[in-house]
Amino acid sequence: MDLLTNNLAETLVVLGLALLAIEILVLGFSTFVLFFVGVAAVFSGFLMYLGLIPESMLNAMLSVGIFTAIVAFFAWKPLRNMQNDVETKRADGDLVGHRFRLTEDVSESVNPIYRYSGIDWKLTSAEEIKSGTEVEVTQTDVGVFHVKAR
Repeated sequence: MDLLTNNLAETLVVLGLALLAIEILVLGFSTFVLFFVGVAAVFSGFLMYLGLIPESMLNAMLSVGIFTAIVAFFAWKPLRNMQNDVETKRADGDLVGHRFRLTEDVSESVNPIYRYSGIDWKLTSAEEIKSGTEVEVTQTDVGVFHVKAR
């Protein structure tokens, strides 16, 4: 414990960098709390290292808390906007484009089961498709193949 308190500025910088690494690499920047505390700890550590803040545990906790609030106040809205700016395009998996012949009729109201890759998939289509027709998977949802006639 003496090693940490005797080198409080360096400890804060290392702790802040560790929190930033956890937030970005492990959590994928999904929460901002560790980011705010990490930036505040690094900033407080640098200010202590420069001698602008006296090195004590009380000053370290106060400065990290105050800088966390300041960073959160100024960075919350831009980071939240960045997080909400997502692409709404559906990801096409490797199942899209799969072709097969129907053994039963398919429509919006008639949804037979098709077994593929060990999973029972419910088939659905916007148009009525007769059995024996070759179809292609155009979209997948959880347990559902959306198909169209080829």
